[in-house]
Amino acid sequence: MSKKKPLSQGQRRRMRANQEKRLQKKDSANNAPELQDSSLGPEQLGTVISRFGQHADVETETGQVVRCNIRRNIQSLVTGDKVIARLAQDIDSGISGVVEAVHPRHSLLSRPDLYDGIKIIAANIDQILIVSSVVPSFTTQIIDRYLVAAEDTGISPIIVLNKTDLLTDEERPAVDAALQRYQDIGYSVYKVSSKSGLGVDAIKDLLDKKVSVFVGQSGVGKSSLINAMMPDAELLIGDVSQNSGLGQHTTTTAKLLHFASGGDLIDSPGVREFALWHLPAERVSECFVEFREYLGTCKFRDCKHKSDPGCAITAAFKDGAIAEDRYNNYHRIIASLDEQRHARHFRSGDE
Repeated sequence: MSKKKPLSQGQRRRMRANQEKRLQKKDSANNAPELQDSSLGPEQLGTVISRFGQHADVETETGQVVRCNIRRNIQSLVTGDKVIARLAQDIDSGISGVVEAVHPRHSLLSRPDLYDGIKIIAANIDQILIVSSVVPSFTTQIIDRYLVAAEDTGISPIIVLNKTDLLTDEERPAVDAALQRYQDIGYSVYKVSSKSGLGVDAIKDLLDKKVSVFVGQSGVGKSSLINAMMPDAELLIGDVSQNSGLGQHTTTTAKLLHFASGGDLIDSPGVREFALWHLPAERVSECFVEFREYLGTCKFRDCKHKSDPGCAITAAFKDGAIAEDRYNNYHRIIASLDEQRHARHFRSGDE
């Protein structure tokens, strides 16, 4: 018996596309008929609170939340989008309105997707809070990866160290020094404890009148911190595994929430982690803010910023203008890019 020839990547992609079309057709057949224009009220402004397949929950300016159909000509709709919607005059089904159009976005939060390239997660975000903690462990490598991702989006990043109540006297000097290095290059840093409440009010003030996203590794206490400021959100809290020290993912559905003290939060499973394999090395360099004044001044145009002769970045590092951990973390990220791209190619080629 001859061995079956494996499907090419293009064939697999077409199969997935056909399957998605069939699922969408089935979904449409099972849903209530589309609302007719004659049954809809006037246009009004709204904000997408969450997206569910071909439907979206939209909050109107009066605070009413309605589930809406999405016009077929709308190609992209995510949580945080500002939209024009029309509500049904007589609600006789679970669908209460129609999203007619989407306003231009002032910011986009996206991530690389294994199959779809760059995937938009949310829109109109003002700031990204990078949450770290001393448990499972404090590491600047992870913070720097998130900072690169945030800088790439153009959305302001803020560093938050959670679980400060667990910081020992032996650990404190090194952690404080690391956080000070971020402040020295212009980043805002906050120290909090969702358990004791230390620093929580400062975060509340920071969030007021802003749309924010919390990112960070599992187990750093993102959900606990959000619950400390928004008890009614009832977000699940994942315990850190006693055996491995690793956290458990808890958020399952993207949604926009309101803080009673002011401001909004977009909580989404798509922002737990940011892969960087889609970024060229040159873009990663630009996302290290203290590198920028030296970029383009190296002796060679294709400088790798390591052992290359005449490298302005390396010279700045040796002169103390660039911190050692930031310099080393940059090269770790660059080294990981090819590994991540290879793993992506391997996975997409074998599935």
